[in-house]
Amino acid sequence: MMDKIILAGFGGQGVMFIGKVLAVAGMVADLEVCWIPSYGPEMRGGTANCSVILSDREIYSPVIDKADYGIVLNQPSYDKFLPRIKSGGTLVVNTSLVNLDTVRDDVNIIGLRATDLAYELGNANVANMVCLGALLPYLQLTDYAKVEKALEQVVGSNKKELLELNIAAVKKGMKRAVDN
Repeated sequence: MMDKIILAGFGGQGVMFIGKVLAVAGMVADLEVCWIPSYGPEMRGGTANCSVILSDREIYSPVIDKADYGIVLNQPSYDKFLPRIKSGGTLVVNTSLVNLDTVRDDVNIIGLRATDLAYELGNANVANMVCLGALLPYLQLTDYAKVEKALEQVVGSNKKELLELNIAAVKKGMKRAVDN
């Protein structure tokens, strides 16, 4: 079994952070993991994307032609990566920043106003974690418990408020995904 995931947005939106959390969650679950970041030349404000592969068997290639799942945080990423989601796949879209004027009937699109939901938590910077929470119910090889453990490792126990904020954002995204 294998989960191939593409994550994309502007630099500074936490795209690489989502990828790192997913990769660590995979390691927590003793899975094979591949995490490949890709930055645009501008860094903050430029484009950023990464791919994560989680697998219960050896990963022979780190290249993802068609992803099973994706998260896009802005319009340019939606336009670029919608075609890269395989038929039957799931794409979580931050509709606070993305207009869903183009859709695909063969892809499960989970639109949620992630930036607005993050503002409700007091910090727009956790919109990425809201989107991760919305994707979690669809993933095959990881779940909330593994992501929570990964967040503890990535954020660190000495940043308790930041850890609690990220966990709250993941939970909010999960609840929103289930409500849809």
